[in-house]
Amino acid sequence: MSRGGGGHEYQITVFSPEGKLFQVEYAFKAVKTSGLTSVATKGKDIAVVCTEKKVTDLLIDPSSVSNIYNITDTIGALTTGITPDAKAIISRLRMEAADYKFENGHTIPIDILSQRWADLAQLYTQKMFMRPLGVETMLVSIDDERGSQIYKIDPSGHFLGYKACTAGIKEVEASNYLAKQFKKKEDLHTTYSDNETIQLAIGTLQNVLSTDFKSTDIEVGIISRREKKFRKLTPLEIEEHLNALSSKD
Repeated sequence: MSRGGGGHEYQITVFSPEGKLFQVEYAFKAVKTSGLTSVATKGKDIAVVCTEKKVTDLLIDPSSVSNIYNITDTIGALTTGITPDAKAIISRLRMEAADYKFENGHTIPIDILSQRWADLAQLYTQKMFMRPLGVETMLVSIDDERGSQIYKIDPSGHFLGYKACTAGIKEVEASNYLAKQFKKKEDLHTTYSDNETIQLAIGTLQNVLSTDFKSTDIEVGIISRREKKFRKLTPLEIEEHLNALSSKD
């Protein structure tokens, strides 16, 4: 591909002759620089997010390292990409959720929050004084009418609802693995139990990374119809699911 000396290589608002915005494409590549792979799955009464947990320095307190966050009591987020960008996104999502509740008197629905962040992310691709954030964001929740919900928003501002989705350095491999599971059982996103859905997420990561995890190697966030609040699993709970997966193999 010939890019020449034109400003489209570095100017976010200038299309290349091929019709591309290279700075937006670079933002997608920046997502993978985290070295993490993330998965979101949903079952009959639960939505799950799961990702690797990498502590890069022995002096870092592991409890301060996380990519899973509460936006509200009922909406959880998993970010994959550049950590400072992710922190900025989480702060903005929490502000948007708080503003919506103040103005409307009830918690923001997950689809409206996803649409709002997608609109802002797309705006970042239009302004000379902004840049796309190098993060893919997954949001999960339980809707009273539509059940478990998953949305993914990418750096370009594109967002969709998913039965299951992936992000990060092994995104393609993880997506292919999940697609095979859905070919075996097309309705698993509406029939899987809570434990089956959690173990599908963890098992996907183990399969694509060819790794037997310890409970401290991953973090898992869930929201179920029974609990109705988004929370992270404890290391003991994760260990129980890892043991269950091992017994199946």
